[in-house]
Amino acid sequence: MKPVQVSEELADIVGKGPMPRTEIIKKLWDYIKKHKLQDTKNKRNINPDAKLGKVLGNQTIDMFKMTSKLSKHIKEPEMASR
Repeated sequence: MKPVQVSEELADIVGKGPMPRTEIIKKLWDYIKKHKLQDTKNKRNINPDAKLGKVLGNQTIDMFKMTSKLSKHIKEPEMASR
């Protein structure tokens, strides 16, 4: 996977980019588990804290909808001009 740029809000959670999308997702899940942000009754739901709320919004979100919110914080690196 080629590295992508991450927004400042996302970098607060996963670290400065560029990094592959797979690494971003892995670090995001590490953050969610470390801070116990998965809903206790329905593990598919994420309850964002203030930091994660800047990326995913402040409402509880289904883990499958998380990717669409995340895509707004990921930018393909610009190609070098020839």
